[in-house]
Formats: sequence, C-alpha cells, structure tokens
Amino acid sequence: MKRTVLAIDIGSTKVCALIAEIDDDNNAQIIGAGISKAQGLRKGSITNIELASKSIKSALNDAKRVAGTELRSAIVTISGAYTKSLNSSGIVNIPNKEITLNEIQRVMHTSLYNANIPNEFEVLHALPYNFKVDDQDFIEDPLGMNAARLEVETHIITTQKSNLNNLRKAVKAAGVDVESVVLSGYASAIAVLNGDEKELGAAVVDMGGNTSNIVIHSGHAIRYNDFLGVGTNHITNDLSMALHTPLHTADSVKISYGSLYAPSNDLIELPVIGDETSSHEVSLEVVHNVIYARVEETLMIIAQSIEKSGLKEHMGAGVVLTGGFTKIEGLRELAVAILDNMPVRLAKPTDVGGLFDTLRDPSYSGAVGLIKYMADGYTPYEIDVNRRMRHASEDATATHTGAFPDEAPKFEPITPTAPIPTPTAPTPPVKEEKHTEAAKMVNIGSNKSGQNDQPNPISKFWNWATQLF
Repeated sequence: MKRTVLAIDIGSTKVCALIAEIDDDNNAQIIGAGISKAQGLRKGSITNIELASKSIKSALNDAKRVAGTELRSAIVTISGAYTKSLNSSGIVNIPNKEITLNEIQRVMHTSLYNANIPNEFEVLHALPYNFKVDDQDFIEDPLGMNAARLEVETHIITTQKSNLNNLRKAVKAAGVDVESVVLSGYASAIAVLNGDEKELGAAVVDMGGNTSNIVIHSGHAIRYNDFLGVGTNHITNDLSMALHTPLHTADSVKISYGSLYAPSNDLIELPVIGDETSSHEVSLEVVHNVIYARVEETLMIIAQSIEKSGLKEHMGAGVVLTGGFTKIEGLRELAVAILDNMPVRLAKPTDVGGLFDTLRDPSYSGAVGLIKYMADGYTPYEIDVNRRMRHASEDATATHTGAFPDEAPKFEPITPTAPIPTPTAPTPPVKEEKHTEAAKMVNIGSNKSGQNDQPNPISKFWNWATQLF
C-alpha cells in the first residue's frame, strides 16, 4: 500500500517542499514540488516566525497544487547552526542470550541516558557507530546474534530547544504539523552518498547560500558533524563591496562570471551602488580575484573542520561537495589542492522516481535526502527527535518483537491423596503433620496409624511393667 509523505527543506536562502508516494518496497515517486524564497531566516534558523511561515506556506501550496493532495504532517530539516554533538556509550545484558530489537533499543536508550546533555538542548539524532557483541567490535548488525552482553557507541546530535520550538511553530503556522526533524547535513548525505563511500568513509559538505554543513561518514555511520557560517552569499557581498555595485547586480556577476580558472582582461559595465543611473567599468580579473579569495577561505575553513574531527584517516573516499556553491567553475581543482590532494567529488542528489529537472540541481540535495530518509534511507538503527527507534528492518517488527516468551515455570506433577490446598497454604497441611507426629510417638511397633485413638493392649502392658519395676 502506498503512503504519501511531505518533506520541507528549510534552507538559508530558499524553502523547498516535496510530496512523494512511497510503495511497500520503499521506492519513492515525487508527485509535487514547490520552491519559495526564504524569509525570516538567518543562517538557516528562524528569526521571524510570521515571515518564515509565509515562505513555508508558499512552497507548500505550490507542492500541493502540483500533487493534487492534502497532507497534515511533514518531515522538516533543521540547520546545524545551534547544534552540539557528543559521543556516548551504553551496555546491557542479554537475558535470553539472543539479541532482539528490544535489546538494541534498550542499549541505545542506555547510551542516551549516560550522555551529559544540557537541559536547554533536545536530542535530534542518536546514531550508533559501533556495536560490540561480547568482546567482538564493529558488528554491522547485531540483530539475531547470540550473546551475553551488548554494547554500543553512539554519536548524539542535539539542538537548542528554543530553536526546535520556533521551527515547529513556523511550520504549524503554515498549516502542517511537524512529524519529525532531520539535521540538514544528514539529509544531504543521504541524498548524495553511495554505499562504497559510506563504507570507506567520506565527508559530505553541503555548501549553501549563507551556511555550509559538514557530516563525516565512516563505516555506514555518522561520526562527526559541524556547521560553517559561510556560503555563496558571502561571495555576492564581497563582489558588491569590491565593485561598488548593488547586491542583485553582484549576484548576476557571480552567476555569469563565477570561475576560478585564469581570468581574462575583459571589462564589464556595472551600475554604481546608490546611483543606478550611472555606471562604471570593471575588469574581470578583479571579479576573479574577489571570488577566488572567498572560495579559498571557505575551503580552508572546511579543511580545518575535517582536521578538527580527528577522522581524516577514516575518509577513504575523500570529500563530497554538494549545494549551490559547487556550481562555481574550478571548485573541485582548488578543493583538491587545499585538502591535501584528497579525492573530491562534486555531487548532485541521486535519482528518485519523478524527480523534476529543476530538482536535479545540487542545491536540492537536502530536500531529496528527506524523501530518501522517509523511504528507509537512514542508518540501520537510530533514535530520532521523537525518541523513537527507527531501523532499516521496521517491516520485520512483527517477527522480531523483542518480547520474551510467555512460558510458565515447569514443575513435576503431584498426585495427592487428599484435596489440594490453595497455593499459598503450606504443604502438607499442618493438621496432617501433627497427626503423623502423634502416630510416630505412640504407635511403637505398630503399622496401624489409624488406631491411635483406640486403647492399645501392648501399650497398657508396657505402662504397667514400667510402674511395677
């Protein structure tokens, strides 16, 4: 049976809403899309709820119009601007010696419990990167294994509660409820990484308008994430100031002449800021130098973040760059030079059924990643913002409930000669114990226990003899 999902990617410069149908085999088909300019946002975070909700509603209405369907809940991206990350671990015993989903859920919640999360922060994702079964490390999937003990190491991503609440309010004001929230860098990584890159380890950098988000995958798990406050709009601002021209003109220059290759000495005519009736000539060499300086600085910040992660040696597949920033000519070559000759790939979102040509652009990686996330594109196990454990085999929960078998303890059957007393009463009955004691004390040399109430000739003779002697 197909289910219809709504994904809203709230970026620093645009809002993108996608509606998709997902079948039982988790194949997604996009049936509606809407894009609007972001308002009320700064560095991807809500600064004006009313303006932000208008942007969201505009994109949402366009998507609904194309899809011809109405949805009441959505999955939404959140910027990494106010996130903090930490690593934690947990350990549980396995009572029935077989690891079920119940044990995996318990050990992951234990790692959350052990984490030192500040009160003003809320958990976005708890992502396991190392399962340990007894003494065996780096188990890819512990489900169904026999073990006495299960351990996990998790990467926990948190965000400020106020930031999360403001996001929910803005989306609610646009007419839909927030079903779940996903870190924007995580969504982009889902959209662009292939299986080999996840296994070998790779850094995914989504370079957007005002911000960049970096996520490092290693061994099919996220190990590190960071937020960088740089994007293509910084190039626009630099050009506007250096060329003394309005922002919209500077943006057009960036799009038309944004190249890192050797410049020409040609001149272009640009309006003057504050007086657009007059113009002046500018050399393309100046344009090139401004763009080159900003891109070089951005790549150096990315290199520092990768160095800070301590995972550079685990990135066998190198760096994957996506987002609108990657449309600048010559970016890959400069990135290879600055990132110590690591492999660098410029990536667009992987194909999804019904993907419109507009959405094949690298700037829509986050939106497409949300749809893939809803189609079970997340890591094999994770705890989401609702503290619910998601897992790649969720359709198998009926067969792996994690419940213990309802077996009563087994006892040997007893065949009583008298009515069975209630379970709480001592066994045998007290009255019978006294009866047996009396028989042992009185009936010396006799096997007839039932005659203890009658006069016994032998006992009478014995009593007389002892009195006589």
